[in-house]
Amino acid sequence: MLRENPRKSLLVSRAEIEGMASAAAVVAACERDLAACKRNVLDEVMAAETTVREWRHYPDGEVYDPKTHAQFFYHTHAAGGRPVLEHGHFHTFLRAEGMPPGAAPLILPEIAVAEVAALPPQAPPLKHGTREEVSHLVAIAVDRRGDPIRLFTTNRWVTGETWYRADDVIRMLDRFAITEVAPSEVLNRWIGAMLRLFRPQIAAALRMRDETVMAWRRRRRTNVFEDPALEIASSLDVSLDAQLAFLDRARSEPAAGARRRVSLLPKMADGWDEGYVG
Repeated sequence: MLRENPRKSLLVSRAEIEGMASAAAVVAACERDLAACKRNVLDEVMAAETTVREWRHYPDGEVYDPKTHAQFFYHTHAAGGRPVLEHGHFHTFLRAEGMPPGAAPLILPEIAVAEVAALPPQAPPLKHGTREEVSHLVAIAVDRRGDPIRLFTTNRWVTGETWYRADDVIRMLDRFAITEVAPSEVLNRWIGAMLRLFRPQIAAALRMRDETVMAWRRRRRTNVFEDPALEIASSLDVSLDAQLAFLDRARSEPAAGARRRVSLLPKMADGWDEGYVG
């Protein structure tokens, strides 16, 4: 079980550390395979294209696994609408058929009587499977080398998702896996490993997301899920090197079963407290 002070650090168990370490080994293997071909994950995403087109979903047709019902795509915003160091970001999803038992959409009272029409989704995933419900898990922003630099969550209208409580979405993380090999096996392995490697931080971001949304709802008294002023619900910087260094320290220490504290990088996205738009 994860307990966190989301502004400072997270306590993770030995079992969680071992799971993160297994994911780190997959990431390392993916990077070795890519380096051998003088490529990175962005090359895998872009395939033969040399110039990314803003807002287009990559790879073509997105990536969806009909066995697990996990899905993801990559895109980039206009240069003026994204952080300076960010090239673009992966949006990850789990569709209804793959969700754990007991996961149920959150229905707020104002949704049933809301006068505000649903906003057109900014970045909806392609429809797959037989059911409409889909949960956005987390977005992973990367730099031009394809290294992860930021995790963030979005408001409902951004992807047109069905809203689930953070605890349900956290359970969904363990079900995200892409077993398909197309269009890039190494990319599929890398994205799944990233969700496991940064699982404590993703869980914290999801809980921050719920706190932001409920605080916004209390202050603004709007249909929060359709409020265009709230786009990014939570965001935190990450560092692959820092995460790997933490794992090296934690696994080298004795006292099996003890919890270890992994730091959250202190800089939050601009405007997080009020709901970042960007």
